[in-house]
Amino acid sequence: MNDNFDDPYGDDSEKELRDLLNELLSGGGTISPEHLAKAAGLPHDPATLSALITQLQDAIQNADGGIDWSVAMRQAEERATSAQEQVSAEQRTRFDRAFGVASLWLDEAVDFSASQTQPELLTRRAWVAASMPTWIQLSEPVAISISDSLTRVISENAPEEMRDIVAGAGKVIRGAGGALFAMQLGQVVGQLSAEVVSGGDIGIPLLADGHGAILPQNASEFGAGLDLPHDEIDLYLAVRELAYARLFRHARWLRLHLITSITAFARGISVNTDELERLADRFDPSDTEELRQAVASGSLIRSQSDGQNTALISLETLLALVEGWVDAVTADATSRLPRSDAIAESIRRRRATGGPAESAFASLVGLELRPRRLRDAAALWRAVTNAVGIVERDGLWGHPDLLPGPDDLDDPSALITRLTHADGAEVAADQEFDRALDELLRGATPAAPGEHGTERSGTDTRDGAGPDAESAGAGDRNSGDADAEGQNDAGSGGAGAENQNLGDAGAKDQDDAQSRDRNKDSPGANPDN
Repeated sequence: MNDNFDDPYGDDSEKELRDLLNELLSGGGTISPEHLAKAAGLPHDPATLSALITQLQDAIQNADGGIDWSVAMRQAEERATSAQEQVSAEQRTRFDRAFGVASLWLDEAVDFSASQTQPELLTRRAWVAASMPTWIQLSEPVAISISDSLTRVISENAPEEMRDIVAGAGKVIRGAGGALFAMQLGQVVGQLSAEVVSGGDIGIPLLADGHGAILPQNASEFGAGLDLPHDEIDLYLAVRELAYARLFRHARWLRLHLITSITAFARGISVNTDELERLADRFDPSDTEELRQAVASGSLIRSQSDGQNTALISLETLLALVEGWVDAVTADATSRLPRSDAIAESIRRRRATGGPAESAFASLVGLELRPRRLRDAAALWRAVTNAVGIVERDGLWGHPDLLPGPDDLDDPSALITRLTHADGAEVAADQEFDRALDELLRGATPAAPGEHGTERSGTDTRDGAGPDAESAGAGDRNSGDADAEGQNDAGSGGAGAENQNLGDAGAKDQDDAQSRDRNKDSPGANPDN
């Protein structure tokens, strides 16, 4: 134990470690700022490097055990503005017109009403500002896990003479590790700002209020490589984005459910401490390439557990259902566009492969936000639409328990059977209710359960029952039960007497005749009746 510190957990140890790290970051230590930037996979230009060092020093000086996510925001905004274009008046006119037509077309393709909030046209920096809170929410569990593991590994591997300092300054190390992770996230989100074309492009609702948004600069760059009329591309993208917005606006539970599922998965991710310790033992300040590759490849994150694999299947299914529904309704709504199929295929290929920034985020948090079964989900929604129509299809989004599952993606016919079966049962119940109500209105005694061929106990009313089934059911009720038959006669007589008191002799005769017919048709009836 080092005797230089009376209280190894006090402020002196934190101050000494801060001074040590500040010296390192200013170039006075063994690791140069250039090596640190290379290890983090960040740009090496002097301006960016200077900002990196300043932000890290701020994080160290102000460390309170948490993660300073403002570092991520600053990194992302700086990267987004490097090649940003402002939204022009011509672009606003184009997309305002596209959104108006898209809303009308969607009215015919979905059962969800339009939002009262107008869609937005965003610059890259505005998209970063609007989406960063969600990115932080998705990334925080992994950042905390890595920071805690880094603190432990450094504490365990520190030289004997520095262990008191390290042990007493855990929150400073944790803050520095969190700042490095936040910088990585900022770089990823900043790169994504140059790739996404709309608010729903990633497949999750990044914008908190759920309204539609398009990035005109990126949309123009996307369309430039398709050799198609830009007005058709604008209209297709507008329909697709409004479809996302309507879905998340109607299914209020969906956004929270998705984000909760992702964060729960991320919270279960554990750091590969063996790999982290191996890198710490072999770390060469003059060659940080091995560390950079470990961070970029995601090798510092352990393989998924069985529980995580199950959760991942459920999450990927939900992501596929969202994108598959959007694909299906967009195809229906844009059927008037001559080249809609070509645009749709380009978007599907783009989502299937993912861009470099999306891959970087997957390595950073150990999760790909990519629906692997997009085509299966789109085919399922088309089959459901053909079988039960738009209203019932969209009604499945009313609750998570109503949605199709992974098995339904394998075989949509099972889901179709369930949906059409439910329809038949409801129709039969409605018909039975109408029949009973009609008898009451005519003044007749309503049929008891099972009469007129309707067995309510254990029998499928959709199939119906023939005359033999009626006779058998009546025989079971009447055989050996003279008392019950007498009560039935008394009930019929009571109904006739009531009609007599009303002065309707014709109705009494008709009612008596109906009573005699029922008794005559019953095999177990008493012949004396």
